[in-house]
Parts: sequence; C-alpha cells; structure tokens
Amino acid sequence: MPAPGENMKINGERLWDSLMEMAKIGPGIAGGNNRQTLTDEDAEGRALFQTWCDAAGCSMGVDSMGNMFARREGTDPEALPVYVGSHLDTQPTGGKYDGVLGVLGGLEIIRSLNDLGIKTKHPIVVTNWTNEEGTRYAPAMLASGVFAGKHTQDWAYDKLDAQGKRFGDELERIGWKGDEVVGERKMHAFFELHIEQGPILEAEGKDVGVVTHGQGLRWIECTIIGKESHTGSTPMHMRKNAGRGLALVTELVHEITMNNQPNAVGAIGHIDVYPNSRNIIPGKVVFTVDMRTHILDKLNAMVAELMARAPGLCEGIGVSFSAEIVGQFDPPAFDDRCVTAIRQAAERLGYSHMDIVSGAGHDACWINDVAPTAMVMCPCVDGLSHNEAEDISPEWAAAGANVLFHAVVEMAEIVE
Repeated sequence: MPAPGENMKINGERLWDSLMEMAKIGPGIAGGNNRQTLTDEDAEGRALFQTWCDAAGCSMGVDSMGNMFARREGTDPEALPVYVGSHLDTQPTGGKYDGVLGVLGGLEIIRSLNDLGIKTKHPIVVTNWTNEEGTRYAPAMLASGVFAGKHTQDWAYDKLDAQGKRFGDELERIGWKGDEVVGERKMHAFFELHIEQGPILEAEGKDVGVVTHGQGLRWIECTIIGKESHTGSTPMHMRKNAGRGLALVTELVHEITMNNQPNAVGAIGHIDVYPNSRNIIPGKVVFTVDMRTHILDKLNAMVAELMARAPGLCEGIGVSFSAEIVGQFDPPAFDDRCVTAIRQAAERLGYSHMDIVSGAGHDACWINDVAPTAMVMCPCVDGLSHNEAEDISPEWAAAGANVLFHAVVEMAEIVE
C-alpha cells in the first residue's frame, strides 16, 4: 500500500493546546494532574474529549467498562477499523502527558485528516481505556484487560477502592457505563503513543522510540519470619532479625538483575515491617519484589534464582523465607508489520529514532493479544513520570504524533 507523503503532518500547536486544556481538569497541587479513574474529574475529562470528538465528526461508542471509542468512518463499510489511543486517567500526583498524549494524539489524527480532506479505506477509532493507572482500583490496565479477556467484567466491577467504593457502582455513578459488550469490537490494528517514562530517549538524543517489546512482569510477595525481641538487651549473635533478611534479599534482587543485563530490572517496593517499633527487632517482614524483562526465559530464570537462593540466605541468619507470585504477565512482542510502519514513518519524516523496550505496562500490552499492535514513544525530561513535574516539549509531542499519524494512516489506507 502507498505510504503517506512526508509533508503530511499533524497540527502540533493544536495538539499542544488540547493537552493544556485537558490539564485544567483535575489539577494537581504542583502543576500536574489528579484525575483518577471514575472520579468526577475523570467524568469531566471524558465529557471534554467527547465534545472534541463530536466537533471532529466522530460517532462515539462506550462499552460496559466505560471504554470510549470515537469513530471516523472509512470508505469501505466492511473494513475493520484501525484503533489508536491510550488513557485519560492519571495518578494522584500525575503529570499532564502520561496517557493523555496518546488519546489526544489520536484525536489530532482525525482532525488533521479532516483538515486535509483525506479519506481512508478503514475507519479510524480513537480510544480512551478506563483505569489504565490502577491507582484507585488495582490492577493497572483493568478495562483493556477485560477487553482482551484477561479478567472477567464481574471481577472488575467488584474491585474496591480505599474507601470501599465498588468499581461498577462508581462507573455507573459518573455516567460512563455504556451498553456495548466489552471485547466484541474487532481491530485491524492498534497503535498507542506514549511518553517513555524513562530516561533512555532523552539521554540518547532521539526524537522517537520504536517500541518492539513490552516487559514481562512478576510480582513476588515474600515473607521473612524471625523473632521479635528487645533491641537493647538481645545480644547480636542471638538475634533472629527479619529486617536483616530483608536487607540480604534486597541485595540478592539487585545482583540477579545486574547479572541479567541488558533490559532486566528488579527492586523491592512495598514493605511491611512487624511490629514496626523503634525498640523491637523485626519479627516479620512482608515485601514485594518486582522483576521485569522482555525475554520470557530470562524473566522465569530470574524468578527461579530468587526462589532458590533467598531461603538459604535467610536460614544462614536464623530466619525463614517464603514467597508466592501475586502478579504477572508475560512479555509482549509487538506486531512486526505495525512496528515496521512506525520505524519507516520516523525515517520518512526525518526523525532520529531507536528501538526500545517499554519498561512500563500499557493498554497496548493487553490489546497485543487480540490485535496487531505497536507503540510509539517520545522522550520525557529526565525520564520522570508518575510525578507532577513530568514534562515533555511541544516538539517531542509533535514528532511522536506525526509518526503515529503516518503509521495509522498507512495501515488505514488512503483512498486516492
């Protein structure tokens, strides 16, 4: 199929203005956003997005998980649509671009096609996935996970937030529970534009990241049992310090991931120490190890090494170790044809680019299981994300959106 001409570009100023306008909804306290899923602010952001989609001549569909689908018709009513999008919900202290760039970048494709009077054979559908962040309702990528058959809708509906409010009830309360059956839509392809959320592209001086893989993930919940005793009166050689076991396992996680470079990461994030008193040696520590890489065999080997070595380290200091996997997904390899369309678009437009592995999870990782999928990334300042100081430049946003534009339109096929 013919590729779009190199002079075909989106309106970068309009995209940036839209990003700034959306950022006025659910402002944070330090320049970012707090537009958590299924809040009144989320409902307001959705309404603004629909207003823009209506103005662009799109029809809007909403499924029973609240996923929004704004459709621009193609010339062939039998052709499967090309989907493009991301999410509008944010972290409690989120930035203005995480997710939002992908949704509004998709909308800008529709607007630019309208400006240029270009028709495509395949319809183009801009998507806002519900609850990608997973902050208010765990897990992350919840609605795209239901769409892809990873979770049941009833299970998702029954998720509770910290105040005990049920997902299904809050979705209905804000007025965005649609009638469509989740997952019945069929896709010709799906593309997602996202900020990198890491420092690689900026450090390498690249305009665009061509995402070839997503990282697989394992969350391993570990428990170390020692013996509580007085910090002042228990001799050092008689202690059974669960906190010391935590320290040993922390170093083990670092060692394992460093020995599996490149593109392997691991850390201990969530930690509960019992009884968590200043003058009591910890008798129990419960913590979660997060291990990720884009190669399945490597990921499984890293976890196996942790499980094999940690018990011995702990036994050596008189404490016990046990663990179970409490969260996981295998690394997705994105569709070769879609990835190639992104790479060739970057080359055609003259943007510097490099292949990259996504360090974070995205809706595209689930949709990859049900449709040909790929991602475009743009740099973010210092790799900072999930932070109100998250920042990108208008030029980076435009470059990513232009590459997205070309890849989507190539897949949707221009009608001459």
